Amino acid sequence: MVIGAGGQIGRPAVEALAKDGWEVTAVSRGGGRDEGTPGGVRTRRLDREDDAALTALIGDGCDLVVDLVAYSARHARQLTGLADRIGAAVVMSTVSVYDDGTGRGFDTMSEPDGLPRYPVPITEDQSTVPPGDATYSTRKAALERELLAAADRLPTTVLRPGAIHGPYSPLPRELYFVKRNLDGRSRRVLAFRGESLFHTSAARNVAELIRLAAARPGFRVLNACDPRPPTVAEIGAAVDAVMGVETRTVLLDGAASASVGRSPWSVDVPVVCDMTAAERELGYRPVVTYRDNLPETVEWLTRRLTEQDWREAFPTLARAYPDLFDYAAEDAWFAARRT
Repeated sequence: MVIGAGGQIGRPAVEALAKDGWEVTAVSRGGGRDEGTPGGVRTRRLDREDDAALTALIGDGCDLVVDLVAYSARHARQLTGLADRIGAAVVMSTVSVYDDGTGRGFDTMSEPDGLPRYPVPITEDQSTVPPGDATYSTRKAALERELLAAADRLPTTVLRPGAIHGPYSPLPRELYFVKRNLDGRSRRVLAFRGESLFHTSAARNVAELIRLAAARPGFRVLNACDPRPPTVAEIGAAVDAVMGVETRTVLLDGAASASVGRSPWSVDVPVVCDMTAAERELGYRPVVTYRDNLPETVEWLTRRLTEQDWREAFPTLARAYPDLFDYAAEDAWFAARRT
């Protein structure tokens, strides 16, 4: 059973498991299927918050539950409460659970002296934020803690992806470059000299990890990222190449000037994860690189932008980055430089 099967990771996960011979039930809020759903895959509707509905779907039991939408201790308890009916689980977490050992992490980046200093690369034994209900990161940490407490009853692989990319994303960071190119913006500004590194995770690579973990039940926590992550400047250049455009990039030595230069990858410190454990424990080898995965992403984003305003198409992204396309501020910044 794949919970969250209609999403960015769910679609390639269902495909990978079905190709590997699993009898898959694809569970989503809508419960539908599309042209990409493999034949033979069953589809079911589920409200993730409905305990009784989840119990009914599990029924007498299943060999594997892949939970892509769990994000709290309560969701972990839903799964562990059904441990006698579930053979093994794969549950999605996030690299944002990491702190730098001094209490600083993703949640403190905007605070005075709150910038974390992560080791490069980050291994899975790096300390994590305290579990709680305050933020996305603390909720995911609580999810992990609850699953760990039930490790003897429910073999679970916890995966920690970084900046997930691919079609069907609710937070498509690549839109930052795609929309600018479609809008004819020939110049752009990038903070930190465009050298920011925020480890990327192709949805198809995460699906490959799910496939491998499904065949090797056990309790483990693994980073779930791509090969060498591209810098934000390299991402912009790769998007330009796919779209066949040329742009001029101005690089700032430091942080963004208000909204000018700020991208969804712009971090002052590198966030790079070690993938050695996944290679060792599961035999993981990435199935795509960032560049391999980009044309499909660009095509999907371009199609969505012809159908809707970007804020309507991607409300999660708009809430997270409301000034992502502040062209007036950018034009004023360039005009001041000329002056």
